[in-house]
Amino acid sequence: MSTLITNLPSYEVWVRKEYLTDHKSGHGEFVKGVWVSAKSIPGRAFYFETYLPEYAAMFDKLPISAFLSSPEIPDPDMTLHNLQFWNCMDYGVIAVQKQFIGSMHYEVYTRDYGNQTGTYICTLDNYHSDVDAIDYSTSEQPAEHKSHNLLELDNGQFCLYPNNRMRIYDNSITPETPKIPDFKVSTVYYQVENGHDRDGLGSEANYFWKTSKERSVDTNIGSGNTANLEEGIININIEPELG
Repeated sequence: MSTLITNLPSYEVWVRKEYLTDHKSGHGEFVKGVWVSAKSIPGRAFYFETYLPEYAAMFDKLPISAFLSSPEIPDPDMTLHNLQFWNCMDYGVIAVQKQFIGSMHYEVYTRDYGNQTGTYICTLDNYHSDVDAIDYSTSEQPAEHKSHNLLELDNGQFCLYPNNRMRIYDNSITPETPKIPDFKVSTVYYQVENGHDRDGLGSEANYFWKTSKERSVDTNIGSGNTANLEEGIININIEPELG
């Protein structure tokens, strides 16, 4: 069963009121809220559900551009197109907090406003949760999958950015002048069973089992033959008993 929705940290935000009136009114006004959850629908921006204490109400399905960290127009005032780089990639979604990088300093490279800095909140990540449904999305394709790191930007907005549009700086372990990444997109489906030597463990009952190759080596050694291993060649010399 697809998940569609995930809990968010209870983060206090300000909602642009025009988003609460379908952009009919409320421009330049702000309503205090607390994030509750996020929804993931393929091909759309992430939708945020927010509790509005002043109204004792919940409001759902707002994009990241609806939210601010303080009740004032940000500078620069970036569009949704600059705040979320990619659409949702599947219905399956989970929110995680990557603690190791959680307190580091972030720099994101936006489409139209150059580098913007901020702090980490959590990461929204997509996956294909229903094995019985056709996977028409790209969430599990190595070359296409993207993480959505949720950041509070220093200009007062929030953003959802992939790893390869960010730099993350730590005062202790990051050098003063980091190298420029020259990485390539990962395209390989890594796995360790098919396409290799058959282990032949179907008839192996021992707790500390050996693969068919290891058993073959043991047999060759026991017969006094030379055993060929991946690491090299072991020559076995059996001395005759003296008597």
